[in-house]
Amino acid sequence: MQIDKLRGEQLDQLFDAILSLEDREECYRFFDDIATMNEIQALAQRLQVAKMLDEGRTYTAIAEESSASSTTISRVKRCLAYGTDGYRTVLDRLKEKE
Repeated sequence: MQIDKLRGEQLDQLFDAILSLEDREECYRFFDDIATMNEIQALAQRLQVAKMLDEGRTYTAIAEESSASSTTISRVKRCLAYGTDGYRTVLDRLKEKE
């Protein structure tokens, strides 16, 4: 995993902090403090792209609806196909909630 290069106490603290959040409003407040609007928007866009790819949408449709670049779409697609199943875990759990 790429993130293994960053693995350590600081990243553990960040993930523990995120896992401690109890509801959406706490997430809004925490992410507002910890990240820039562009960083949050980029993360949200990648998740949207992953969901659209999982639905079988075309690159063109995804680019038009999400404003994601073809590079972003390709990277997310590669992660879905060959990654560590992080997107898959989240997408499956979101489907369960629907």
